[in-house]
Amino acid sequence: MTISIRKFDSSAADFRAQLLALLAFEADTDAAVEQAVSGILADVRQRGDVALLEYTNRFDRMQASSVAALEVSRKDLQAALNSLPAARRAALESAAERVRRYHQRQKLECGSNGFSYTEADGTVLGQKVTPLDRVGLYVPGGKAAYPSSVLMNAIPAKVAGVPEVVMVVPTPGGARNELVLAAAAIAGVDRVFTVGGAQAVAALAYGTETIAAVDKIVGPGNAYVAAAKRRVFGVVGIDMIAGPSEILVICDGSTDPDWVAMDLFSQAEHDELAQSILLCPDAAYLTAVEASVNKLIDDMPRRDVIRASLSGRGALIKVRDMEEACEIANLIAAEHLEISAEQPQQWADRIRHAGAMFLGRFSSESLGDYCAGPNHVLPTSRTARFSSPLGVYDFQKRSSVMQISEAGAQTLGKIAAELAYGEGLQAHARSAELRLK
Repeated sequence: MTISIRKFDSSAADFRAQLLALLAFEADTDAAVEQAVSGILADVRQRGDVALLEYTNRFDRMQASSVAALEVSRKDLQAALNSLPAARRAALESAAERVRRYHQRQKLECGSNGFSYTEADGTVLGQKVTPLDRVGLYVPGGKAAYPSSVLMNAIPAKVAGVPEVVMVVPTPGGARNELVLAAAAIAGVDRVFTVGGAQAVAALAYGTETIAAVDKIVGPGNAYVAAAKRRVFGVVGIDMIAGPSEILVICDGSTDPDWVAMDLFSQAEHDELAQSILLCPDAAYLTAVEASVNKLIDDMPRRDVIRASLSGRGALIKVRDMEEACEIANLIAAEHLEISAEQPQQWADRIRHAGAMFLGRFSSESLGDYCAGPNHVLPTSRTARFSSPLGVYDFQKRSSVMQISEAGAQTLGKIAAELAYGEGLQAHARSAELRLK
């Protein structure tokens, strides 16, 4: 069955309206989900371990006697790592090393060491950077296995200097995923509990008798987890509320159309709501990619999901030229942007908004998902216009430092007092004036 993908032409009078309609995505807030999550959060906050254990045993079909019994020991994590086939263990360790190396470099380059400077009058000003004390990592469980998410969330936290990373992962029916536990061992996760859902988010946010409250919760989850993270934000920090996965490919027509078709598949297979878009100035090439899509689809195990995604939210867009493709890319602000062209850097220089950029025909998005090194936790739904990939900086906070000299207090005190009187805050003004000679 042929996949029906939308085809747009940027020269059409209503192109911008068509594009924005295609990009529009609002996560439905299911009233039943919100009500259930609200009750679970309140219950775990009030009853702690007792409630957490009840929900875990009920939802995950467990028969645990205590929350402590749900903790996975370091010995078990190492055993999971040792149980992996040699090739898979080597791949996991290689990916972890590349992710660690990238984030160590990021730490050096993003101002993680703080700074200070001394003014002429002896006043010292600066910034102190400190890691968060404790971070919670949510990892989906059940049929899904996301060891790459363990690496991408835990490693930058550890590189940032977080002393304790606590991972929660549901294990429905008690079935543990050895690859996920092995990834936790490699990434240096400190404690692992086999709990999940909104109740796990509650435990991390509020703390229970067994699980200490964290400062920030990161990691993907289902609708209940997303709703719980949204509700506990403010009590703790969160990474983001992610929407469906996205890929935008800008191609000059020089890449094998089979390659581009498979790159579009790589995101479409995530979810029926995932979005895959191709921009190209060559109409014949767009036709060739469409032919590749229909040629390759039947060999895909997740072909039904891919079909739904491409027909529902995918698009092949004819643009005037590569310059216009870059303008449109900045409007889309995609999670993943591939620039599959002969001279990718010249076009990358024109991009302002993208979660991650993959330059050149050999830079498939899938390499970034697993092992290239940069983080795969990226802003979606056009939020790349104002937010960034998960990084070392997400696990640190900054404190301003001021040591005002006596001479500095004479100058600054007069300025502060004048402004404070203007705001009607007399105590502020007097506090500054008392230090004047």
